[in-house]
Amino acid sequence: MEKELRSTIRDFILSGINESQSEFRPDPFWQNLKKTGTELWLDTGDIEEASKIWTSEMTALTTNNTLLNAEIQKGIYDELILRARDILKDLPFKKQVNEIAFILNAYHGMRLARKFGAFVSVELHTDTANDLEAIIEYGRRYAEINPKQFIVKVPYTATGLLGARSLHELGVRINFTLEFSARQNLLATAIAQPDYVNVFLGRIGAYCKENGLGNGDGVGERTVISSQEWVKKMSLQYGLSTKLIAASLRNASQLESLAGTDVYTIPVKVAKEGRSTLAGNFTSRLKENYTPDLNSRAEGIFIEKCWDVSEKELLLVRDIVDELPCCAEILIDHARKAGCGDMFPELSQADIEQISIDGKIPKHEHWEQRIRKGEIAVDTLLNLAGLASFTHDQAQLDQHIESIISR
Repeated sequence: MEKELRSTIRDFILSGINESQSEFRPDPFWQNLKKTGTELWLDTGDIEEASKIWTSEMTALTTNNTLLNAEIQKGIYDELILRARDILKDLPFKKQVNEIAFILNAYHGMRLARKFGAFVSVELHTDTANDLEAIIEYGRRYAEINPKQFIVKVPYTATGLLGARSLHELGVRINFTLEFSARQNLLATAIAQPDYVNVFLGRIGAYCKENGLGNGDGVGERTVISSQEWVKKMSLQYGLSTKLIAASLRNASQLESLAGTDVYTIPVKVAKEGRSTLAGNFTSRLKENYTPDLNSRAEGIFIEKCWDVSEKELLLVRDIVDELPCCAEILIDHARKAGCGDMFPELSQADIEQISIDGKIPKHEHWEQRIRKGEIAVDTLLNLAGLASFTHDQAQLDQHIESIISR
């Protein structure tokens, strides 16, 4: 895109922000949690909803394709979309849609940043997940709009690892997202070197529970504790400051059971539940050794890959870090030659469609035999399902944009 148009888009976004920062009071409940070493982020894009529970202890908000789509579908930005169309009219239709999606992300992110005086994680369009140039381009553009408060979310893909690393080297703050295991976070920390990595712990527990592998208790918690240890170890080894986010919290008890984790992204529902039901006597739980509640059906599916890191995976990291691959294909080839092929499995079009049909929580019966053979793994499957779910919601957002600009 021409530099002049990029500058016009940036000015368009910044000139329309009328939010002013509100004052928020401290709360002893959240102060006590923060004292354990945990940063407190709200997981919502709803300004009104966040305002009801925000306190001065909270430092950031995180949005994603799903949360932003929920805001866009309210129609609150329809006029903005029409005005954006006017400055993008010379672009091809599909490019107009993608640019307006970027504008909406940045505009809404700026409103959140101004209103709460906070950091805001902003999301890339899902079309960029396997497009190295697009990840770098849009990541830089977010940083140009708000270098102090925007943290760019890059999804865990082979391309995303390399794109996030390039952005890191350009000084762009990165929230590397959609991880479900310690080994994925080992790879993400050492290769991408982002500011933040994640464990979507609620979905790991839900996979076990919904697929009859046990009640799911302790699975996500064990994964978070292990990931925290490995992220700290990798950060020390490579001179990084990467932090771990415990994401996808499902209930208030997890506020207590994972206290001391670097960061929580807390859904408003969980924050309200915690504030009304917990005593607020938090202590660090990073030394806990949670035992996952699993049954005999979970035997032989290697669910422990969510929290264990093997020698093969350590050797893979050392191999790649010493000589960073130039492209995703070479990175994936390294992984397969190292015996870690289930981290980047070969998928047919039918596989991709099945993952999309399954939704956020894959149906174990569709994948069990391949998991047992080592062709794919639970953490990988959850990552692919998460990206497919975000892609579905991004498509809904894009369709709303199309309906407006086609008038």
